[in-house]
Amino acid sequence: MRSGRPYRTGTKELTVPRELDLTTDELLTTTRAVRKRLDLEREVPLEVVRECIELAVQAPSGSNRQGWHWVVVTDPAPRRALGELYRKAFEEYASSRYFPGNQISGDTAADAARQRVADSARYLAEKMGEVPVLVIPCQSGRLDNASSADSASYWGSLFPAAWSFCLAARSRGLGTSWTTLHLRYEREAAEILGIPYDKVSQGALLPVAYTSGTDFKPAARTDLDRIVHIDGW
Repeated sequence: MRSGRPYRTGTKELTVPRELDLTTDELLTTTRAVRKRLDLEREVPLEVVRECIELAVQAPSGSNRQGWHWVVVTDPAPRRALGELYRKAFEEYASSRYFPGNQISGDTAADAARQRVADSARYLAEKMGEVPVLVIPCQSGRLDNASSADSASYWGSLFPAAWSFCLAARSRGLGTSWTTLHLRYEREAAEILGIPYDKVSQGALLPVAYTSGTDFKPAARTDLDRIVHIDGW
């Protein structure tokens, strides 16, 4: 871990790690969806979040429009309100056939893995409102009922930056988890935060906190031979 630097938050001065000592490949393969290992008690300096956003907006955007906005929520009241929206959306999702905990294949190992994901997701739903910082990456405009081509172009100008934010956070010892369930209640979230719903679209909800330990590992993934198609399908 590289040397730390002081950050002032309110009347307190915190010294936090500047960056973890990760290679590029390690950063790319160990930036995980962190849920149970988020430290809900440790304060996250706003300046660290700003550093991550500053790096994130180096990502490409369509025609260099840079139409992104970043809503950073640290106040306890709106965090709790967003947490309630997320929990409500999660309960709807958890009762659907798409929820990992409801998908039983008979493969013992695969079913156990899905149950771990389900348990982890439920934990985050219960704790979302307690996470120290919630970040909502947004994009100017709305694209409701758009074509696939228009949607790909529109969100392609936001998601690279949002993922760069997650990578920058990981490099600083912070954990994130890409979530979208609150978008079932996007208008209500916009009202909580004063986001002009008719003019700005929310793309995700990223919980941000320091992690309990930084020793994350690459995840199991599908064999490349099943998903890589050379010169055609």
